[in-house]
Parts: sequence; structure tokens; C-alpha cells
Amino acid sequence: MDKSACFYLGKIVSKYSFKGEVLVKLDTDEPEIYENMESVFVSLGSNLIPFFIDKCRLHKSNLLRIDFEEVKTESDADRIMGSELFLPLSFLPKLTGDKFYFHEVIDFIVIDNIHGDIGTIKSINDTTSQALFEIEKGDKELLIPINENIITKVDRDLKTVFITAPDGLIDLYLG
Repeated sequence: MDKSACFYLGKIVSKYSFKGEVLVKLDTDEPEIYENMESVFVSLGSNLIPFFIDKCRLHKSNLLRIDFEEVKTESDADRIMGSELFLPLSFLPKLTGDKFYFHEVIDFIVIDNIHGDIGTIKSINDTTSQALFEIEKGDKELLIPINENIITKVDRDLKTVFITAPDGLIDLYLG
């Protein structure tokens, strides 16, 4: 399985028991939808390896306690400690309306209510406290916050995100 066909689910952060169980810190707002998984892809080296699950359940808020079929000892658990977990993109629940997954809107056109077409989304910067659209317009790059007060509509059919940018923001880049 290729990573580009998958989404990041979380990371193995600690051992739970001497029988090889591990705790995974999930990267999701809805951890409960991952409670009954049968398998995941574990990133080992540069490969995604399928691991089958005997049992998994929520542990506290956003931790998932997993008992893998192939991991039955502490040393087995040590081998996968710190590994990232992935699932195929097809496992993501469908979002509707103005909600979207970041990977969904890459190459969407962005239309501002004042400036019109301000470019194409080339990537999402989610390493900052406020996620940003990285938009390319000619030889310029615009950074627009991903915020429900700015995004007015997401049209998947037209591959377009409509926004109302704060006064002066777009002029900083294109003015």
C-alpha cells in the first residue's frame, strides 16, 4: 500500500501490557469510529505493513488500546514503538457541506468574494496553530487561514472553495 493512498491515523506512543498491547494516540476528532478495526497499516522503515488486530478499544479520551495478532510480547511491542499507523483513504467517513479533509481540496480553485479567483490550493500547512491554505497564483504564494469564518462554501463539483478573506489580507500578496 502506498502512503499517498492512505491517511495518518495516529502513532504508537506506549506499551500497555506485558502481553504486547500498545496505546495509539489518534489524530481524529471522532476516536470512537476506530474502535472496531480489523487491521491497520504500520509504517516500518519506508514500508506500510498490514497488521491484523485481535482487539481494540478506546482507552481514556483519544488513545486506542490495540492488541495486534502479530505482537504478543514486550519485545514485539518495542519493535513497533513510535510507529505511525495509516488506513486507506476509502475508510474516511464522507464529509458533506463545507466540511472537508485537507487532501480533498488540493488543486481546488479559491474564489474570494471581493478579488475573485485568487489561485489554486497547492498544499495545506497544518504545522502552525492555525492551518493555512497554500495558494498559488502565478509566481505568488498566498497563505489563507482555514477558518469557518473565512470559508463561505466548498463546491466539490466545481472543485472550488469560496472565501471571504479578512480586509487587506489578499492585498498583502497581490496588491
